[in-house]
Amino acid sequence: MTAQAVEAQHYWYEQDEHERGRHILEAMRLYRAAEAAMRRRTRDEMHMGENDLLALRFMLRAKQEHRLVSPTDLGAYLGIKTSSVTVMLDRLEAAGHVVRQPSETDRRRVTVSTTDFADAEVRKTLSHMHHRMMEATTGIDPEMAAGIVDFLDRMREAVDSIDRTEPEGQPQH
Repeated sequence: MTAQAVEAQHYWYEQDEHERGRHILEAMRLYRAAEAAMRRRTRDEMHMGENDLLALRFMLRAKQEHRLVSPTDLGAYLGIKTSSVTVMLDRLEAAGHVVRQPSETDRRRVTVSTTDFADAEVRKTLSHMHHRMMEATTGIDPEMAAGIVDFLDRMREAVDSIDRTEPEGQPQH
């Protein structure tokens, strides 16, 4: 094969690889849009804001792991101020989703946890969605699953490593 043929073949390979990447990123964009719409429907169905639902899910995970959650923990997780956490907890408590208890180790502090009502409501609302998502993974062989997980890990790392101070106007792919 001539040098020109190898060079031309390499050029088309790069173009094909770029096109494949573009298709993958477009599929991810469509998935993210569908997931955002599903989360919006879930919040609407539960009559909650985004932080309310994120806080409940955080507390449910902590409960499963037998960890206590403080309002400070919630503020750090959600990236919101203490005053906003207080307002959110007041709202969730009034709706019967959370309870506040005095800390067992420090009487000046409180812990927060979900109620059985919140557990049941979140489970009822999200279980169908979770089941459908698990169905979508049916039939994926172990090698493909490992490739998907590796790809998603690399995408997460790429997104997490983006410098927030990058100048605007950078080329978008």
